[in-house]
Amino acid sequence: MFEFSLLLSPFLFILPLLFFFFSFIRTKSPSSPSASALKCYPIIGSSLEILANLNRRIQWTSDLIRASPSATVVIHRFLGTRVVLTGNPSNVQHILKTHFHNYHKGQTFAINLSDFLGGGIFNADGDNWKFQRQVSSHEFNTKSLRKFIETVVDAELSDRLIPILSMAAANNSVLDFQDILQRFAFDNICKIAFARISSERFSSIRPTVWRLKRLMGVGSEKRLKLAVGEVREFAKNIIREKKEELKHKSSLDSTDLLSRFLSSGHSDEDFVTDIVISFILAGRDTTSAALTWFFWLLFKNPDVEDQILNEINEKSELPVFDEVKDMIYTHASLCESMRFYPPVPADSKEAVSDDVLPDGTVVRKGMRVTYHPYAMGRLEELWGSDWPEFRPERWLQRDPDTGKWSFVARDPYTYPVFQAGPRICLGKEMAFLQMKRVVAGVLRRFQVVPVVEDGGEPVFTADLTAKMKGGFPVRIVERAYRE
Repeated sequence: MFEFSLLLSPFLFILPLLFFFFSFIRTKSPSSPSASALKCYPIIGSSLEILANLNRRIQWTSDLIRASPSATVVIHRFLGTRVVLTGNPSNVQHILKTHFHNYHKGQTFAINLSDFLGGGIFNADGDNWKFQRQVSSHEFNTKSLRKFIETVVDAELSDRLIPILSMAAANNSVLDFQDILQRFAFDNICKIAFARISSERFSSIRPTVWRLKRLMGVGSEKRLKLAVGEVREFAKNIIREKKEELKHKSSLDSTDLLSRFLSSGHSDEDFVTDIVISFILAGRDTTSAALTWFFWLLFKNPDVEDQILNEINEKSELPVFDEVKDMIYTHASLCESMRFYPPVPADSKEAVSDDVLPDGTVVRKGMRVTYHPYAMGRLEELWGSDWPEFRPERWLQRDPDTGKWSFVARDPYTYPVFQAGPRICLGKEMAFLQMKRVVAGVLRRFQVVPVVEDGGEPVFTADLTAKMKGGFPVRIVERAYRE
């Protein structure tokens, strides 16, 4: 952000003068339900408050949404640019389903993330997106999920994660558990830098700033180019190896996702590289983010951890896939954790044409509309007066005859952690199975104890996905054998 400040220094010098001038002629936006909560001026809009909250933009925008009677706000940015932020389930359904055709990823998203995601599924619209989704959908059947859990995840757990935790427990050493989970889930492929720098482009007051830095090859744009180059070269090596494998083996024992794309007639290396990187980001960075915050909340709620341990011990005799599939209480606990700390705390679309949201908010062509899972998980009208409590039971219903729990899902427009509508996450089931397998494997043998000062709380931050600022230092304690 240092280079960002330097490039904006002339503008930042003028802003205080504009502030004092425009404080006498403050304007309100009639289209925003909570405009009174924002200082909005001609020309610069609410840029002063945007800059003041740049390092806590998710929490700040969440507060604005929660303060709005309709859970929707319109923020005016520099030179008249406006963005809509909403936590209203009716609006979310409108954007993600009923008017899906009118809300695309759009040019802003595509350009800002083009260096990294290219034309991959998470940066694509139209026929390109449809093709990638159709091919990908074949990979998420029960047979593939079972193999993924019983071979890939189980091997990673027993050969890599558990030995690291055992050594840390024996040495009483402090680990950055966020980093460990990222390495486990991300396979040590990608440095966090590329996601952070790419997401910073969305925070720029004008896109001219980062485009100028890219043109000059300086600062964060220079670091982004180097990091993306590493990632893309790694992905291309995977593709070349798979092409060689397919060349010498006409029919593989099991067709994986990459093989499906290469066999579909799309052999262009750059296109397939975009796809590989998209699935690396979606399938691994998000699950590590979810697990990091999950283990923190377990530490804060030992009664929930005890319930999960009981469930793990009850299921321990089952085959691996059946064990994790039937972990109902753990599943509910993960949902409750992601209610507070969704891996993707906010996601935006671009309006193709003028529209009006169900709550009456006017959307003009080209405006970005952001739905906000982080804010939605904190809305009393959606979750009740006990929303601040970490309570997995809100996702469960007990059978009066058997006493067993059954899971009760929320509709995806109240809880859009995995998106909703036509773009709902294909890997949702895979993500839950992976997370439950990691939770069972870790908690069966260890207690994860955060190293924090009394009353200390980790700081939530978000690049493309949620993180703990500064990492998650923990000690690993070996559990006594349980009968």
